[in-house]
Amino acid sequence: MRLEYRMIGPRPDAAPTLVLLHEGLGCVAGWGSFAQDLAAATGAGVFAYSRAGYGRSSPAKLPRPVSFMHDEARDVLARVLDAIGFRRGLLVGHSDGASIATIYAGSIQDHRVRGLALMAPHFFTEDVGIAEIVRTRAAFEAGPLRAKLARWHADPDNAFHSWCGPWLNPEFRTWDLSDALAHIRVPILIVQGENDQYGTMRQIEVAQQECYCPVDVALLANTRHAPHREAPEATLRAISDFVNRLLREHHEGDIPAPGEVRPARAAASGRSAKHPSSAR
Repeated sequence: MRLEYRMIGPRPDAAPTLVLLHEGLGCVAGWGSFAQDLAAATGAGVFAYSRAGYGRSSPAKLPRPVSFMHDEARDVLARVLDAIGFRRGLLVGHSDGASIATIYAGSIQDHRVRGLALMAPHFFTEDVGIAEIVRTRAAFEAGPLRAKLARWHADPDNAFHSWCGPWLNPEFRTWDLSDALAHIRVPILIVQGENDQYGTMRQIEVAQQECYCPVDVALLANTRHAPHREAPEATLRAISDFVNRLLREHHEGDIPAPGEVRPARAAASGRSAKHPSSAR
């Protein structure tokens, strides 16, 4: 299996690394300038990869099982971290990527992971989210969304059905990450749009109820499911402050002082691009 990736800033042997885990229709390019901005704001290296089926990575085998996020966390992400020489840092996930980060931290005791920054996470299924996915499927079948996705994914059909198929499988209705949340032992930041069309505030409430670790929350007004695109400054500030605080506590890396702005560092591979769709 070939996975597309991008590394920005210092390598894992030189500084902490922030591993970006994309949303259900995302990819490396879908992070746009956020990856570069995060590296500049923290001084950490930033590593992003496209999961199988997305971007320029190998296609995913369809249909995907309802366990696809657990499989990604326990099998693929674990190997990716080892392959890049990950030594210490945080997992930064959006939507499905946030769920994958949650599963990893709640299933694998990895002392290299200092914390989780989760944007618009899914911890269980909700009717509002399923209904929005049904509407997104209709938009894909009508044509315009497929054309947009084709700009970012080598196989837009494979990418879309890798995401849509499991979520709309009736067996997925019982999907729940409460057990994973209860086993996480590192601090969590949840960045949530108040108008998220894929989930309600109940997602945050469940995390606060189930977790024994600290759970910080940044609620963003007038923001839906893509905080880093819809409220980039507030999202970057919340995540970079969280990252910098944790890394200072661990005395790791050359972390900028509060208010210090650093120039972005050159990317090793890949390109920045604005993602065309907020549907995850």
